[in-house]
Amino acid sequence: MERKTERKIILITQKTRLEQLVFRYNTESMAQFYIESHGGDFADYRAEHDTYRAAVRAAEDVLSRWGRLAVVERDHLPAYLFGQEDLVLALGRDGLVANTMKYLQTQPLVGLNPDPARWDGVLLPFTVDDLEKLMPELMAGKRQTRSITLARAVLSDGQSLCAVNDLFIGQKTHVSARYEINCCGRSEMQSSSGIIVSTGLGATGWLRSVLAGAAGISKGCGGNLPEDPLHGFRWDSDYLCFTVREPYPSRTTGAEIVFGKIAAGSSVRLTSMMPENGVIFSDGIEQDYLEFNAGTEAEIRVDERKGSLVL
Repeated sequence: MERKTERKIILITQKTRLEQLVFRYNTESMAQFYIESHGGDFADYRAEHDTYRAAVRAAEDVLSRWGRLAVVERDHLPAYLFGQEDLVLALGRDGLVANTMKYLQTQPLVGLNPDPARWDGVLLPFTVDDLEKLMPELMAGKRQTRSITLARAVLSDGQSLCAVNDLFIGQKTHVSARYEINCCGRSEMQSSSGIIVSTGLGATGWLRSVLAGAAGISKGCGGNLPEDPLHGFRWDSDYLCFTVREPYPSRTTGAEIVFGKIAAGSSVRLTSMMPENGVIFSDGIEQDYLEFNAGTEAEIRVDERKGSLVL
């Protein structure tokens, strides 16, 4: 089959729930036994898998006619080198778009919804059926894009990690994290369940759930609820928001610096007091993390790069 260009096209895919189960239990029959023995509907897993794999095949058929197609599974993203001129498309759930974007530089990202009947797809404005009409515009660079602010954690040893939705700083397990926080000229020793740093894109997820819990407690105790602290926090806002989860006040730890903004050009600095198991991970991917143990300093700031999502 003759392709129309020699441009490299990268299609990012992800494992289905069924594939994850088969990997865990070795065979599909064992996966089925596990699901059904726990009262689950294995037919739903199979239907989701079949729909997704059909979408992948359909996307490959269209894209391979437009350029040199490479299919990359999500688990391989950290080691994959993207070219500046690559056309990158993510076919999967919203999280796949976030997981992909943090490994790009200036390349716009196209989000494809493989199953609109199942997934709302806030970051997935297109389906595979749109590709025939969409590809000529993508190859010509005629589609509009939306800018997305990213977060970055930089350690004192030079290691760094980018986040599209949010960063988590704390312990691997559910024990308390201990650290010193420096923000806006103030510093405080803290013991907490960790810190969430969110971008505008990720603000409706983990950060909002933490704030909703705090607001519910305040209301239940007869307190006055403040105005929505995330009002106006957009995908391209030039700041980040952070909140401390369950800060514990004691003789040696405080609970004063619990929420704030990190404007572009400024930062929050953290120094770990954890002998082991301190981590920083991004976008819910716990396997891709930086160690944040005793003596390590981390600077949390707005990333110089911007994400770009095709509309």
